[in-house]
Amino acid sequence: MTTTLVIRSAATGAASASNAMIDAYLAAHPDTAVVERDLDSSPVPHINSESLAGIGREAPEGDEFAETRALQDKLIGEVFDADVIVIGLPLYNFGMPSTLKAWFDYIARSGTTFQYTESGSEGLVKGKRAVLLHARGGKYEDEEGFPFAIPHTKALLNFMGITDIEVVTAEGIAFGPDVAEAALNEAKAKIEELG
Repeated sequence: MTTTLVIRSAATGAASASNAMIDAYLAAHPDTAVVERDLDSSPVPHINSESLAGIGREAPEGDEFAETRALQDKLIGEVFDADVIVIGLPLYNFGMPSTLKAWFDYIARSGTTFQYTESGSEGLVKGKRAVLLHARGGKYEDEEGFPFAIPHTKALLNFMGITDIEVVTAEGIAFGPDVAEAALNEAKAKIEELG
């Protein structure tokens, strides 16, 4: 059975377009074991001077890093156990939510999810597929540059070795209920087509 790790990062709960897209994905893929991480109701702490030494590189042992290390181990384990990683990606001020960035900060560990070699960095999270369910209030022409949420998220996934990435976007959500409904319906139709 396929295992799907679902990352919800919207701060708007039931009103979230990206959460609605996640629900549509799960409805279209009922034969999967689902592990959910809701970064709104259970946020990963943002890094600070006390936690930084315990993440982002080979995490040191020691009592002062035990809590940070345990959380990082759990989050990384969820990534490695998943076949598919579904990320709800709302656009906040042209980028990903800070809670999602904090999650990435915890799962990027040198020697575990990536490593540096003589020829550069190498991602160690192999054989995974990612689906980005991207919702944004405006409409934009370029998904590879501005706004930054999609390219930034793809770059972080690629850095860890996840290169099989599909993106479904619902845009114009802030242009009124009719536009929002049409955008979500179009996105849901695309989600149903995903293998």
